[in-house]
Amino acid sequence: MSIFRETFKAIRMTLVIWLLTAIVYPLFILLVGQSFFPVSANGSMMLNINDQPIGSTLIGQGFISDRYFHGRPSAVRYSQGRKAQPGGISGGSNLAPTNPELKERILKQAEEFQNENKQPVADLIYTSGSGLDPHISLKAARQQIERVAQARGIKEDDIIPLISKYLDGRFLGIFGEPGVNLLRLNYALDLQDINRQQN
Repeated sequence: MSIFRETFKAIRMTLVIWLLTAIVYPLFILLVGQSFFPVSANGSMMLNINDQPIGSTLIGQGFISDRYFHGRPSAVRYSQGRKAQPGGISGGSNLAPTNPELKERILKQAEEFQNENKQPVADLIYTSGSGLDPHISLKAARQQIERVAQARGIKEDDIIPLISKYLDGRFLGIFGEPGVNLLRLNYALDLQDINRQQN
C-alpha cells in the first residue's frame, strides 16, 4: 500500500512542479514584461512613421547602400535592409585565426579601406561573436560620415548630431564600449531626407 501512496505522492509533486515551472512562472514573467517593459518584451521593434515594424534595434541589419552607415561584417545573414524579419540565427564563422579564408576576407576588407585612404577600423573588419551586432563604434561611424554625406547630398554637419543622439553608452555605465545603433541612425537619416523634401 505504501508503494502506491509514494507513487501517487511523486506524481502529484511532479504535476505541481510542472504547473509552477511550465505555466505559472512563464505567465508571471510574461505579465511583468508586458506590463513594465512592453517594448523590450516584444523584441525592441522599431516602427516607421506608418506604424509598420522595420526591424529590431537589438539585431543587426544588412545595410549595403552608400546612403547608409554600414555595420559589422557577419558570418550569418542579417535582416536585409530595414525589413521586420530578423535573420533568425546567431553565431560566428568559427574560423580559426590561421584559417586562409578568414585571412583573405580580412585582408580584402582592409585593402578596401586603404584604397579609400582610410585607416581600417576593427569593428568594420572583424565580425562579432553573435554575428548580429546592431552597433558600431563611434570611430567606425565617423569614418563613414563623408561617404554617407556625399551619397545623400548633405553636409557632414547634418549627420554628426544624429550620431551623438543614437550613441548608446556603456551598460550600467561601466561594461563594454559606447556604440552607435545603426537602425535608429539610418532611419533618422531617412526621416531627415523626407523632411527636407517636404520643406
